[in-house]
Amino acid sequence: MKKFALIVAGGSGTRMKSDVPKQFIEIAGLPVIMHTINTFEKFEPEFEFILVLPESQISNWHLLCKKHLFNIKHKIAFGGATRFYSVKNGLNLIEDEGIVFIHDAVRPLVSDATIQNCLDCAITKGNALPVISVTDSARIVDGDKNRPADRSQIYLVQTPQTFQTSLIKNAYQITRTDNFTDDATVLESTGATINLVEGNRENIKITTPADLIIAEAFFKMK
Repeated sequence: MKKFALIVAGGSGTRMKSDVPKQFIEIAGLPVIMHTINTFEKFEPEFEFILVLPESQISNWHLLCKKHLFNIKHKIAFGGATRFYSVKNGLNLIEDEGIVFIHDAVRPLVSDATIQNCLDCAITKGNALPVISVTDSARIVDGDKNRPADRSQIYLVQTPQTFQTSLIKNAYQITRTDNFTDDATVLESTGATINLVEGNRENIKITTPADLIIAEAFFKMK
C-alpha cells in the first residue's frame, strides 16, 4: 500500500514576528520543514512526499535544499488562497490509491507512535484524526456571559490527519469551503464519521516565538 505525506507549508512569519516564513526558520541546524519531512522519512523511507508551498517561496526552498544538501525526493504543489485550496492542489498530484497523511509543515515533533496510530486506524476505518485531551480548565463565552466547559468532552486536534486517498480526494470535490477548519471537517461534510486516535503532546504547531523556544528544547533533548 502506498503512503503519501502531504506537507502543507503555506504560512508566513507574521505571528512569529519574523521576515522568514515560519516553516523556513532554522532550529537545531535545519529549517523546521526539513525536520518535519525527515520525521516521516525515518518512519517509512518509502513515503511519497508532496510539499505545498506558496509560489513566491519555491525559489527560496530550492536554495535551502542546496544549502542543507537536502535530497529527499518530493513533488511541489502551489499553495492556494486558503488552506482548503492548498490541500486540494496537493491532493491533485496523487493518482494512486493508498493512505495520505496531511500534515502541518510546522509540526516537526510528531512521534512515530502518532503516525502509526493514524496509519492503523486509516487502513481499517478510512480516516484518523490525532487528538490530545485538554488538561487546563476551560470556559465557554456566550455573548457577555461565560460558563465552565466540561474538559472531558474537549480534545485538541493535531496533524497528520490521515485518510484513504480516494475518500479524501472525493471529499475535496465539494465547492462550498467557508466552514472548513481542517481536512477532517471536509470529509465529515460527506457524512463520514471521524475516528479519533491518540496524538502526542510535544507535537506542537510552531506559530509564535515561544513555540520556537519549546521546539528547540525538545530537539536538544533528542
